[in-house]
Amino acid sequence: MRRMSRSLLAIVLAATAMPAFAQDRTERLLGELADAPGPSGFEEAVRAIMVREMKASTDQISYDGMGSVIAAHGSSGPKIMLDAHMDELGGVVRRVTPTGFLSMQMLGGWLDQALPDQRWIIIGSKGPVHAVTGIRDIHVVPTEERGKVFPRDSLYLDVGARSAADVAKLGLSAGDPVVPDAPFVALPGGRYLGKAWDDRVGCAVVLEALRRLAASGHPNRLFVAATVQEEIGLRGARTASDLIKPDIGIAIEGGITGDSPGRNLEETQAALGAGPGIFLYDSSTLPNRKMVALVRDVAAAKRIPLQTDLVQGYGDDSAAIQATAGGVPTVNLVVPARYTHAHNGIIDRADFDGMVDLVVGLIQRLDAKTVAHLRDFAPTN
Repeated sequence: MRRMSRSLLAIVLAATAMPAFAQDRTERLLGELADAPGPSGFEEAVRAIMVREMKASTDQISYDGMGSVIAAHGSSGPKIMLDAHMDELGGVVRRVTPTGFLSMQMLGGWLDQALPDQRWIIIGSKGPVHAVTGIRDIHVVPTEERGKVFPRDSLYLDVGARSAADVAKLGLSAGDPVVPDAPFVALPGGRYLGKAWDDRVGCAVVLEALRRLAASGHPNRLFVAATVQEEIGLRGARTASDLIKPDIGIAIEGGITGDSPGRNLEETQAALGAGPGIFLYDSSTLPNRKMVALVRDVAAAKRIPLQTDLVQGYGDDSAAIQATAGGVPTVNLVVPARYTHAHNGIIDRADFDGMVDLVVGLIQRLDAKTVAHLRDFAPTN
C-alpha cells in the first residue's frame, strides 16, 4: 500500500474533524427510529421512543396485549385509527454450534440474496454483540456456482467465537433477536440512508401528525397506533383494532420505488422525491374507494403531489384493520423507499414532509358527516 500524501492526509483529517451538519427535529427523530433495534416480537427499543414522543402530545396512552401502543387524542366525533408498525425485518438465534457459529431463523420477508456477508447485531443478555453472516471465498467456489444464490439455511452468524462456551460468555443463546447493522446517514439533497424504513418512516409520520393535530385540533377521536409484528402476519394491527374499534383506518407504510436501474415498469411506478403515495391495490387489501377519492381531493387541495401504485407481493396493516369491528373503510398511504426489506434503504425528506401534510389534512376532513358518507354503502337508486 502506498503512503498517503501529506495534502491528502490533511484533507482526510480535516473532514473527520468537521462537525456534522446540524439536524432538525424531524431528521433526529428519523435517525433515532431507524437505528433502534426492533425485529418482530422484540420492539421494546422502538416502543420506548414512540411512548416518549406520544407523551409530548397526549397523556392518553394505552397498550394492547401484544405490546402495540395506542395514543388517543380528542373526546368526541368518529374514531379514526392512524397506524404504523414498529417492527422491522430481522432474525432470532436458532442454535449455537460447537465451534461457536450461530444459525438464525429469519423474521419477515427476506430475499436470500440480501443475507450473505452482511453485518448484524445480536441483542444478548449482556448487551449487543456484532456479527457477520459468512460467505464462501471466490477462490474456492467453482465457476459454475459463482452466480448462484446462497440459501439462508447455509448461512451462519460469526461473532468471532471459537466455541459454544465463548458464545455463552458473550451472553448469547437461542432466542436472542438479531437486527441489521446499518447506521443512519444523512445523504446530500435531503435524502436519508438507513435500515428499517419499513416502517420507521411511518412511525415518524404518525408522531409528527399527532403533534400537529394536537396543536391545531381536529373533529374526531384520533387513535394513533404503533403496532407490533406486522412483518410476520399483521398481528398487532388486529389486536389494536379490536380495542379501538375504529370507524376509519389509515395505515402509513414505507412504499416501493421503481426508479433505480434494472427495474421492470410493472413492478412499481413510484419514484423517490415525487411525493407521498397511495396504494390502489396490494396482495393483502383493496382500499375503500371513497377513501381513495377523499385522499386525492385533499392532496389536490393542498397541492401535494400524490403517486398511485398497485403492488404484488405486499401486505400491510390496513388489511387487518379493514377486517375488524364489522368492517372498516381503510386506505394505505406510503412514503416511497428504495431497497426495502434489506439492510440499507433510502427515503426522501420531501416525500416525508408531504405525507405529514397529507395525513394532517385528511384527518382534519374526517368529521362525522364525512365519515358517515365513507361508511354508507346503500345503493343510490
